[in-house]
Amino acid sequence: MKQFVFIFFLSVVTTQAQLIYSVDYKSQSDVNVFVVDYKSQADLLIYKVDYKSQAKGNEGLWFFVDYKSQADLKVFFVDYKSQADLKVFFVDYKSQAGWSSKEKKHLLY
Repeated sequence: MKQFVFIFFLSVVTTQAQLIYSVDYKSQSDVNVFVVDYKSQADLLIYKVDYKSQAKGNEGLWFFVDYKSQADLKVFFVDYKSQADLKVFFVDYKSQAGWSSKEKKHLLY
């Protein structure tokens, strides 16, 4: 029973981390992302953290990993807004990160 609880806890923690890998092809991605020009257009405001340990929860704190096998989520940055599952804007401060539109929050679980 203890082993089951540990595995369950571990899976919950890892699925909520935002370790991101940017893939080269749309077919390899979990989510297609478009970077908008203005904060008000975004579903999610993202802050790129400096350390893997800072990328906790599903609140827009992303850490970009070097290898696909390290990632919780594989994203492809599309050229057009109409191709995107998620519209994002990169912010300058950690406190600005978060969801503007909660309806797409399920995409990153």
